[in-house]
Amino acid sequence: MKGTAHHAQRRTHGPGRLFTLVLALLAAMALTSTTAFALPSHKDASPTRLPLPRPAAAPMDAVAAMQPSWNLGNTLDAIPDETSWGNPPATKALFDAIKAQGFRSVRIPVTWSGHQSATAPYTIDATWMNRVKQVVDWALADGLGVVLNVHHDSWQWIADMPTDHDNVLARFKATWTQIAATFRDSPRPLLFESNNEPQFNNTTDAQGNQYNNELNTAFHSVVRQSGGKNTTRLLMLPSLHTNAGQEFLDVLAAEMKSLNDPNLVATVHYYGYWPFSVNIAGGTQFDATSQKDMTDSFTRIRNTLTSKGIPVYLGEFGLLSYPDQFHPARVEQGEALKYFEQFGYEARAAKVTTALWDAYNFLDRSTLQWRDPALIEQIKSSWTTRSGTASSDRVFLAKSSAITARTLTLNPNGGTFLGLCAGNTMLVRGRDYTVSGNQLTLTAAALTRLAGNRAYGVNATVEARFTRGLPWKIYITSYDTPVLSNATGDTNGVTIPTQFRGDQLATMEATYADGGNAGPASWTPYQEFNEAFSPDYPGNALLLTSKFVNSLRDNAQATLTFHFWSGATVTYHVTRSGSSVTGTVG
Repeated sequence: MKGTAHHAQRRTHGPGRLFTLVLALLAAMALTSTTAFALPSHKDASPTRLPLPRPAAAPMDAVAAMQPSWNLGNTLDAIPDETSWGNPPATKALFDAIKAQGFRSVRIPVTWSGHQSATAPYTIDATWMNRVKQVVDWALADGLGVVLNVHHDSWQWIADMPTDHDNVLARFKATWTQIAATFRDSPRPLLFESNNEPQFNNTTDAQGNQYNNELNTAFHSVVRQSGGKNTTRLLMLPSLHTNAGQEFLDVLAAEMKSLNDPNLVATVHYYGYWPFSVNIAGGTQFDATSQKDMTDSFTRIRNTLTSKGIPVYLGEFGLLSYPDQFHPARVEQGEALKYFEQFGYEARAAKVTTALWDAYNFLDRSTLQWRDPALIEQIKSSWTTRSGTASSDRVFLAKSSAITARTLTLNPNGGTFLGLCAGNTMLVRGRDYTVSGNQLTLTAAALTRLAGNRAYGVNATVEARFTRGLPWKIYITSYDTPVLSNATGDTNGVTIPTQFRGDQLATMEATYADGGNAGPASWTPYQEFNEAFSPDYPGNALLLTSKFVNSLRDNAQATLTFHFWSGATVTYHVTRSGSSVTGTVG
């Protein structure tokens, strides 16, 4: 992943067969009983760690044994130094924690340019090389597989190859000559990755593929000629941009065939369907379009590579702007959980090893605790099984209206729906909810009880439980349509006083009277979350960013429609006149 300066296998059984039978029995009894039964909590069983393969294991087996994997992002790849992007220095304790969490390998991205002479002989600073080796050795000592690469160099100087071919190629070879010499005797669980997200300035994809092939071939030659364990070490070759498009996979597969080396691994990245991944153009949900993008990507990987015996290490996955502890969530939590749930399934089906990109947003490197336990539990569960989901994880109840029954669509993902629980109490089928096919309906009586005093926000949490995987949480939420107020600002932005009243913002639509789109993303009316607009829930405000207001036509009123997750919409008008901006309630 292009960095920014912003700040062993695990098997999930659930509570086991006994708990499944108990739930089924209670569900049947609930058809004729009005008694609520206490249930044991739904916990994962202890992980089962499988042995790593023999050192001489076939490449497909060796890469499979690296699943799941984790990225030490924004650390040794940070610019200019290890702590420049907000993370503490890597420690042995960090890798101990990663291993304890069930990860079996780590990718250690390294940016070399700031610690290397920019002219021949392109010497890498010995202190930096020793630090990289120390970190790699800590991970290896923990029994973790390790992927070591050349990271942000890709866009810092390698991208200049079209206009500075000979110097870039010489520097690239010199870089890998020094890395290969340092690690020539490291054990086989250390893998080398040629180049992160290869990219070349002012080129077509056809030209970029040629440059990428040239670098991958040079990398292969330099490492193999360095001797020691490097003669058979597994080497990772990326596609152009590490893109899993068919044209890029075909080129990569052809190059790997031409190198005639059994110890090669293909690597690509996946961050999802872009509008969903960053929340732009109305991409608020993990809908059929997003799902197809994911399924198609893994189908191409399977058909082109893994089904033909070519191992694949998906070196980075996630969502481009989620999670983010520094800004409001662009992606709604339930939609993110659906994404990660299906991702794990698709990767397993395609026999692809996957490495979670973690810049600092998943694991707090200071406390070694997960920032969002529910999210990481979903990711962990997806390593071995599927979990049921639903069309939404929220039921919104308008406080100003009478409560009526609400329906969600269940997606068991191959499992069977067992029932609903509130805490340790099982809800009663027929009284509290009904099921018709995959349509789950919560009755008005149950929702009235669960909503309690109907304070704005989440009043209760209900779990839909299935025969496998994690339960699906449903948040019973009281709300009223948000209220916005008039505001003034300037080209630094506008702060709109807002009473959210229990609701959450999904997206913002911006248009002019002539039908044109307003905002920096002129190709769509639905602007990018946190880039053009952002909610400030603690501050009771909606923010229009400097980027948004500066993109507005002068003295042309823009109509904004704020879409909320309850389904409510609020219209607002904003006009920029020179450096002054005025916002009025629609």
